[in-house]
Amino acid sequence: MQSRSIKDVFNARSLLTLKGHVTNAGYLLFGRTPQILFPQAYIRIIRFLGVERGTGARLGVEEGMDIRVEGSIPWAVQRATAEIERMIPQRRSLSPAGRFEAAPIVPRDAWLEGLVNAVIHRSYSLSGDHIRVEIYPNRIEIESPGRFPGLANPAKPLEISRFARNPRIARVCADLRIGLELGEGIKRIFEEMRRVGLSDPVYVQTQGSVRLTLADIPRIDPRVEARLPPGSQCVLDTLRSASALWAPETWQRLSA
Repeated sequence: MQSRSIKDVFNARSLLTLKGHVTNAGYLLFGRTPQILFPQAYIRIIRFLGVERGTGARLGVEEGMDIRVEGSIPWAVQRATAEIERMIPQRRSLSPAGRFEAAPIVPRDAWLEGLVNAVIHRSYSLSGDHIRVEIYPNRIEIESPGRFPGLANPAKPLEISRFARNPRIARVCADLRIGLELGEGIKRIFEEMRRVGLSDPVYVQTQGSVRLTLADIPRIDPRVEARLPPGSQCVLDTLRSASALWAPETWQRLSA
């Protein structure tokens, strides 16, 4: 009776083939170790000591801060969320309650939405690549295998129409309340960054991936922006996307 009900649930979400075999989406969502069939389906979380990654002898990876999260999609999202919360830099700032409290350099809802989007919409057919979350003292970068669909322009992410590369995964994640399947993920990331006064997220598309950068860089003060030519904030965001490794104090001087 129990196995029959599980089969019904899988059928209802198109996670079984016509011959009754579990689909790739079903295996990724509920398999105990989907990495057996999809060795690239994991999340790697790395924290760096400086604002540049470095190479070789100057590689800036902090000891013990290179974590690989495997398992089913729901488990991986939960575990990766806990690891990022543990590793993200925090600063003491004045809270709405009027007390100085620790707060992450980037709002939780922004990076969590970026993580969930990466897991749900990445290209699982690209072998040899995985999701990377790189944590720096001044930013978080989330890189996901697979380009934006169609003619999407990463320079105008708010204009990208909703597209589910993995519709079955997106549907089940919505059922599990991991995602909403409303196509509002990018908009939410922008809103969360703006809500705390940080610059807009930056998307960069490479030949085989999309990288999201969430930087701890203040937006232009509204009073200053009013005296500048239209689009000044967009110019700063474009410069930042071209050189995301600049030190925070450099951007603060540009924004002043």
